Amino acid sequence: MKNWHYPRFVAHRGAGKFAPENTLAAMREGYAHGYRMVEFDVKMSADGVPFLLHDDTLERTTDGAGPAGALPWAALARFDAGSWHSATYAGEPLPTLSAIAHWALANAVACNIEIKPMPGNERETGAAVAHAADALWSAARVPPLLSSFAEDALEAARTAAPRLPRALLVDAIPSDWQARLERLQCEALNADWRVLDAELVAAGRRAGYRMLTYTANDPQQVARLVAWGLDAIITDAIDIVRAV
Repeated sequence: MKNWHYPRFVAHRGAGKFAPENTLAAMREGYAHGYRMVEFDVKMSADGVPFLLHDDTLERTTDGAGPAGALPWAALARFDAGSWHSATYAGEPLPTLSAIAHWALANAVACNIEIKPMPGNERETGAAVAHAADALWSAARVPPLLSSFAEDALEAARTAAPRLPRALLVDAIPSDWQARLERLQCEALNADWRVLDAELVAAGRRAGYRMLTYTANDPQQVARLVAWGLDAIITDAIDIVRAV
């Protein structure tokens, strides 16, 4: 099993319940609550700029509309990504991966970059995000962890930036999970907490993999996950799940 340099507790989408998710404001909020690792989603603009957004469309978390990958960065940068959350964050912009990297490196915050490609753009996005992350964190002691539900994106990321660690995201445990991790040369499996049990966590660790989970928000459940030996727990409940 390779060395693991990441904190156990990870702020989901920065601190996506307390500030607008996937914005610099959310990252700062997670940091203010003691979190030293953040998870966020990255996709590509039409002109190839990696930026943070979860959905394939713009409506839920910005004042824009339509497919997120159909616009160039100059257009995306003008959207308000904060007012949907609260008036406090009105005018908060969508951030680029570059902006988040500079903030994270300056504050010694580890990052879990979820590669979130637009449908049909998995390989291109995986390669581009990995290449950008490799350059942005080239001198970092702790590289970002790349993760995705899209196996084609992870495969492309492996080719583009083989030194960066990768995790396969799943919402159900496939019977061939170990074969998939081996094929993709991943270091970790990141699964919905509701499909995990102590036996599976132990099996993953015996096989040499790190075991991660999302999005556990109940302190009692988090305590069970810690007891099972989870290497990282991604949470929205940054106010009650203490990052210790």
